[in-house]
Amino acid sequence: MNELELVHRGKVREMYSVDDEHLLMVASDRISAFDVVFEAPVPDKGRVLTAMTAWWSAWLSDLAPTHVVSADPADFPAAAHHSDWAGRALLVRRAHMLPIECIVRGYITGSAWKEYRDHGTMHDEPLPAGLLESQQLPEPVFTPSTKATDGHDVNVSFAAAVELVGAEAAQAARRMSVEAYSAAAAYAAERGIIIADTKFELGYVDGELVIADELLTPDSSRFWPREHWQPGTSPPSLDKQPVRDATEATGWNKQPPPPPLSDTVVDATRARYLEAYETLTGEPFNRWLMSSGIPTSAAST
Repeated sequence: MNELELVHRGKVREMYSVDDEHLLMVASDRISAFDVVFEAPVPDKGRVLTAMTAWWSAWLSDLAPTHVVSADPADFPAAAHHSDWAGRALLVRRAHMLPIECIVRGYITGSAWKEYRDHGTMHDEPLPAGLLESQQLPEPVFTPSTKATDGHDVNVSFAAAVELVGAEAAQAARRMSVEAYSAAAAYAAERGIIIADTKFELGYVDGELVIADELLTPDSSRFWPREHWQPGTSPPSLDKQPVRDATEATGWNKQPPPPPLSDTVVDATRARYLEAYETLTGEPFNRWLMSSGIPTSAAST
């Protein structure tokens, strides 16, 4: 059996060439924090990311096109049928990617909160005085950043994004990103989840702007249980927060190599990823495993 050509390896995903128009996107169980990849994997994390991307892609299909073609292994080339890829792979269209991260913020937190606290601005744009950490913004705001090949992405203004991609593409990216976020956030709120912010990656397929890469996952979004949200505090997130908390508590300088992760931290992180998936989709994670041909008895526990 011929092997697919690896064309890109990221912190979490690999992209393999299928043909001139398609790629296979495979999500691993690797976990990163502070731009550093840890040695210990989080079991089933990659399957959660893939399952959520597939689910949201279908849910948003009438509002925002994506590059996802299929999550059904029957549609994959024969060389893609690796047992360890089961439930982790998506067949996607190749896209000419925009060189910006398309971030939408509905609440002020993270790097945006730090900038506002220090300068009264968010991505160089002034905001009203007196906002609290984690407070909901009057309306969702498109806050792009650069795509750094090394180190951290850099937050930029919309004007700077226009300089990078052109006015037409920047305006289209803002419109699609805000509309997709707003629809997803409204749906999530009905299920008791606040989507504080999210990051989209957009690109062109046959001249059409689409959402590419992962979509509204715990790695690309900040999910807060509504019951724990209170302005002026930093709510717990349904993501890799146990990893961040545990490693920062060691005094780690956030440079490689990272400290080891305990089984307790790994298990707590896995539980948060599964909770995010099951709460938002309303579907048991085992259903995804079975649809991917994975016996639930063989799933990670």
